[in-house]
Amino acid sequence: MNTATLDQFRSAMNAELEDLLSWWANYTVDQENGGFYGQIDNQNQANAEAPKGLVLNARILYTFSSAFLLQKKASYLELAHRAFDYLTQHFADTAYGGFYWSVDAKGQLLDGRKQIYGQAFAIYALAEYYKATANPKALNLAKATFRLIELYSFDADQLGYFEAFTREWANIADQRLSAKDQNEKKTMNTHLHVIEAYTNLYGIWPNEILKKAIKQLLQNFSEHIIHPQHFHLQLFFDNNWQVKSTLVSFGHDIEASWLLEEAAHALKNDTSIVHYRQLALQMANASLKGLDENGALWYEYDTANGHWIKELHWWPQAEAMVGFFNAWQISGQEHFLRHTLQVWDFVKKHLKDPENGEWFWGLHQDYSPMLGEDKAGFWKCPYHNGRACMELLKRIDSLRD
Repeated sequence: MNTATLDQFRSAMNAELEDLLSWWANYTVDQENGGFYGQIDNQNQANAEAPKGLVLNARILYTFSSAFLLQKKASYLELAHRAFDYLTQHFADTAYGGFYWSVDAKGQLLDGRKQIYGQAFAIYALAEYYKATANPKALNLAKATFRLIELYSFDADQLGYFEAFTREWANIADQRLSAKDQNEKKTMNTHLHVIEAYTNLYGIWPNEILKKAIKQLLQNFSEHIIHPQHFHLQLFFDNNWQVKSTLVSFGHDIEASWLLEEAAHALKNDTSIVHYRQLALQMANASLKGLDENGALWYEYDTANGHWIKELHWWPQAEAMVGFFNAWQISGQEHFLRHTLQVWDFVKKHLKDPENGEWFWGLHQDYSPMLGEDKAGFWKCPYHNGRACMELLKRIDSLRD
């Protein structure tokens, strides 16, 4: 692939990042109640009464902290400060530690459950904010949350992490992350975002206990989560790692391919790096099975009955751009770079909202937008597509060094 193609792609990623962050700056800031609105519709109208979720607020903090680190724009840092202040003032549980799952529109406690997925995103965001600001409060909170996860969620017998707890860190009957998930003790999704968070924290706090946890998480993926024959991720498990699902999630496959390799690199272990580079390629190849005729990534497939969920959600496309680019960097196989560019071309043509900005939540099989879903909300955040732009900018620049 010639240099001009990469230069053009870099320019596109830079422009897209600016467009995305401008949208979030312009439409999501809640001037009345503080922080950011909990929900924005596809007409860019805020629901001022919507609850505010931990995942959304942590991902906003991560994204604007990361954007400031990359581009040093004061406006990005201001929004990172705003997100940090809101997260620490309204989501942090000063009585029991960790972070609430949600607050109401005015910032009062709504759901105090300790979902480990959410705790992981708080760590991920606090570590990134610390990189941008060197604020010791952010690092101390990230460390404290890591210790709470290890104390309450880590399964010392069978390894891995349990899903959820009450506000007081007691066992809870319904451990589901969302209504669409199965109520199982362990999930791929939580483990993926715990290792993502721990890797980011390890970059600023090279603690031996943290290092051991990352190493163990990588082993969990190798031994239990990544299927040994077809290299798709297995999604739900009981205490003993017995698989409880037959679904394939193509977006998670391609996302995990580069995140796990990133974790292996953080540990600076050559054997582990080689192993996870190979797995990254195998998982990227497995993800290709989910591509539609125009190069976009379908949502899910059930291996038990052959049923496809032929929806094209925003986040798998963002992760595919990074994951296929990573596979190209590892292998030199040009088709992976072509897949990255094809996904981006698809996003431009179909997933970007040409009138109101940002990306639609997703598309139906006929490529019509899923207009009933949020433009911003409990799950629709700037993290996947914003991070994809930043990650690709950094990777392209690294090829020039």
